[in-house]
Amino acid sequence: MCFKAEALQPIGAFKIRGAWHRLTALDAAAREKGVVAFSSGNHAQGVAWAAKRLGIPAVIVMPADAPKVKLDATLAMGAEVVKYDRATENREKIAAHLAHARGAALVPSFDDPWIIEGQGSAGIEAMTQMVEMKLPDPAHIVVPCGGGGLAAGLALALPEAELTVVEPEGWDDMRRSLEAGWIEPVGDNPPATACDALQTKEVSPLTFDVLSRRDAKGVAVSEREVREAQRWAAAKLRLVLEPGGSVALAAVLAGKIALAPGLLVILSGGNADPDAYAAVLGSRD
Repeated sequence: MCFKAEALQPIGAFKIRGAWHRLTALDAAAREKGVVAFSSGNHAQGVAWAAKRLGIPAVIVMPADAPKVKLDATLAMGAEVVKYDRATENREKIAAHLAHARGAALVPSFDDPWIIEGQGSAGIEAMTQMVEMKLPDPAHIVVPCGGGGLAAGLALALPEAELTVVEPEGWDDMRRSLEAGWIEPVGDNPPATACDALQTKEVSPLTFDVLSRRDAKGVAVSEREVREAQRWAAAKLRLVLEPGGSVALAAVLAGKIALAPGLLVILSGGNADPDAYAAVLGSRD
């Protein structure tokens, strides 16, 4: 079993890949007008990081209850933040209106070919690293899933590998969609989850189509299993993982994924709220 530690990226998550790929594709005129994105925090930081280095104005629509560590990091990189109520407002509509009003380019967090392609570079890099270490090629990839951008990118980058997406219980709409053969949104009044990065209420046709064509499977993990994975990563890997970034590991530790040569587990993010993370490490549930 191999781990791809995307939590060690400069912004603490894989989202830097898609954001950089998307923003570097903008022409000079588009860069001058700026970009608008929406995110609970990791895509926000990826866009802010790329925009700062490319000299592009960036506006990020973020939920009012986004973890403070993600909000502060986004602001520190020079992005403007517009907050919204996750329960009553639609972030896509807010971002679309802002982009239209400013003439800016809209940079979705997963529903974009450039973003998906950029995220897929994690798979190409993992393959290269495994070959260099004389390990088996990736045969089965286990990956956290919110909107499915990373999973779809990996599916395209490593077309021979089996793929399993992992979501928190009650937010496992991609799993249910793949099993049904059509998009199933998250139900009314979904349960509370610590996995803020994976609270996507409906996946996009783009990511669903890629994963469906690749016959991807899905599993769900409980909040307790997520906490156990965070503690295991800290003790065994010396890695800080945020809840959403640890769900693939949680599925493996819970025995929901069969162990076999070529198993690649994506540890997608490490931007954990300090107080919440300390509570997880100090608990024994």
